Amino acid sequence: MQPDLIGLEISKGELRRLTGFDPEDVFRPSVLRDSKKRLGFFINEMLVTLALTPIIVGFVYAFIILPTIGSSIRLGILLLILVPMPILVGRWLWRQLTCPEGLTILLDEVDKYHDLISAIDINDQLAASGNVESSFHDRDQVTAALQLIREDLVRALKTERILRDNKKLLANNQELFVNNLASLQALQVSSQAGEYAQLLNQSLQIAIDVQAEIRKLHKG
Repeated sequence: MQPDLIGLEISKGELRRLTGFDPEDVFRPSVLRDSKKRLGFFINEMLVTLALTPIIVGFVYAFIILPTIGSSIRLGILLLILVPMPILVGRWLWRQLTCPEGLTILLDEVDKYHDLISAIDINDQLAASGNVESSFHDRDQVTAALQLIREDLVRALKTERILRDNKKLLANNQELFVNNLASLQALQVSSQAGEYAQLLNQSLQIAIDVQAEIRKLHKG
């Protein structure tokens, strides 16, 4: 991946700092619609459940079963079989209750943004191998658009967190009301037809969706 594209990525660490959540812990319905992400989600849930099960079973066995019933291998095995289900259900409910809808939508937009970066990276690799022609001017326009979207996404994530924590703080952060939509539209008008123009259109749609979500958060 080219250095300019690496600089455009929003890392998991930065997302954690901006949102106050680990991105992996935020339940998003869109994850279940993507086969690759769905598999990763279920594997992660299974690993967490397998890690928590012996801890919970050990606690219940040591502090509840042993003092009241006494030693019972059969009951211990039964607990190991039954406990994972309440853990899965509990984690599901906890995510549903603790993960704000606005945040899940914005994280979906971050995924779309990263998909565009991946598309440019693939096009760069094809151009380097001589399989496709590359227009440096068009590429520069798309990367400029992605930089503007990155700024909007960061502002949107900051806004969502401020509104979640304390709406009164928003009055002291007027810079969060600024957006790059007009600049993106200007780039779109000047773009030529082709692969990069399509990516630019997708970039503009992300920016529009992000601004729509910010307005919804303000009204909420």
